[in-house]
Amino acid sequence: MALYSELHSKGLNIISVSLDNDAEKWKAAIVKDKLSWTQVSNLKEMQDPIALQYGVTQIPTTILVDADGKIVARDLFGEDLKSKIQELLQIK
Repeated sequence: MALYSELHSKGLNIISVSLDNDAEKWKAAIVKDKLSWTQVSNLKEMQDPIALQYGVTQIPTTILVDADGKIVARDLFGEDLKSKIQELLQIK
């Protein structure tokens, strides 16, 4: 993800929660897509406890959480996502 490469050094961290049920396919996708940030999965699809806790009902879902653990935005993509992250990181 270009956004991660661009903004990680400025404070952006990503945690991906996979809603897969097959560990081998999930791990292969991480390698294939060259995902370098934290990846987690309970391999429980939509019954994943993290997905349930955060009310995830669709894939993909983006949830921006600030340094205090407060959800500050949901389901932003593209330039809207980038702008909100820059705002939160106080990048001009």
